[in-house]
Amino acid sequence: MPNGRSQRDVIKERISINLARLKKGGENFEIIIQDPDKALEFRQGNDNISMRDILEIDKIFKDAKKGEAQSPDAIKKWLGTEKASEAAKKILREGEFHLTAEQRKRMFEEKKKKLIDHIHRNAADPKTGNPHPVKRIELAMEEAKVQIDPYTPIRAQMDKIIEQLRPIIPLSFEKIKLRIRIPAKYAGSGYGNIKSKYTLKNEEWKNDGSVEFEMEIPAGIKPDIYNIVNKLTNGEATIEEMK
Repeated sequence: MPNGRSQRDVIKERISINLARLKKGGENFEIIIQDPDKALEFRQGNDNISMRDILEIDKIFKDAKKGEAQSPDAIKKWLGTEKASEAAKKILREGEFHLTAEQRKRMFEEKKKKLIDHIHRNAADPKTGNPHPVKRIELAMEEAKVQIDPYTPIRAQMDKIIEQLRPIIPLSFEKIKLRIRIPAKYAGSGYGNIKSKYTLKNEEWKNDGSVEFEMEIPAGIKPDIYNIVNKLTNGEATIEEMK
């Protein structure tokens, strides 16, 4: 036990924030977490993290607060293993895991950033066809009092949040079509660069060596495409927005 502390002392210190729990077959299975960040990383899919780096005690409890261990028979019957480390993995993957305040804040900010980036890159103001600035989206989220669940994938929350934002900022998620023509002297490198990153349609090489193609993109990345094409062709390409 670290620093000469008793098992009961460790439990009392960590029970409020660093506990993972799984209920199965009417039985309760609990583990005490030493490193919440590594536990969260494991839960999110990093199987290379050792339980030794996650658990404070290599033991499965029935009631960790009371220091009551779960029976080996119940662990084997409901978790399918006799090893505490394997049982702990199952509890972490399938059970309840309460995040620390710092983790909740970090996950909230990460999900908020992903949401704003998704809207900025995929949506546009239907009146202008241009993407909303990031700051405008942030202010709209504050005005709408958007709540982001740190435990739920942002994709699963996206539709609900977008509906909350629509009364405040108009959002169109329609894609736009562009027809692009690259002059012969830029056709090889410019065309290859764009094709390696985006899906192109109706590609046609002209007799003069130029190349023409179409792209269907989210409205929000239209400025990015214009910048990329103009940079690759020194501003000599033609870009037409198709109706």
